[in-house]
Amino acid sequence: MKRVFISIDIPLNIKEKIKKIQDILPELNGKKIEEENLHLTLKFLGNLPDKKIGIVKEKLNEIDFRKFESEIDGIGFFSEKFIRIVWLHLSNCEELQKEIDFRLSGLFEKEQRFMCHLTIARIKSIKDGKEFISELKKIKFSKMKFLVDNFKLKESILAEDKPTYKTLAEYLLREY
Repeated sequence: MKRVFISIDIPLNIKEKIKKIQDILPELNGKKIEEENLHLTLKFLGNLPDKKIGIVKEKLNEIDFRKFESEIDGIGFFSEKFIRIVWLHLSNCEELQKEIDFRLSGLFEKEQRFMCHLTIARIKSIKDGKEFISELKKIKFSKMKFLVDNFKLKESILAEDKPTYKTLAEYLLREY
């Protein structure tokens, strides 16, 4: 069994800019996501046997999708009452996610509430939620555009300090 997900990797030059944003986050008890692990999860598939991973690979090979530009254009969190994740918003990835859902529809449930976000920090606790939110809203950065020319099927290998992600397959997107 392997813990598997489908993702878009973030280019190195963008990761370097994200690191600068992580460096100015308000004080938190938690962890900032390691540069090498920054990615957009398009679909989490869970723990799968090798046979089902083979079927997923075949289905993903059927995808015929054009390269596109994505943009990181905002910072946020999911809930003011229970702040556990700080994320950056990405644009233009929804259609690829829908295509993946369509191709895997006989094997997995469709995503009910997909939101293009890149987790940059996981929070265990914060001293003052309102102050944290206020400081987070002060963070400004230039929009970061990058070309999405592939997506990957990955295995997540969990460890105490951090997960390791191993690429199981890469799927190239076609020219415009």
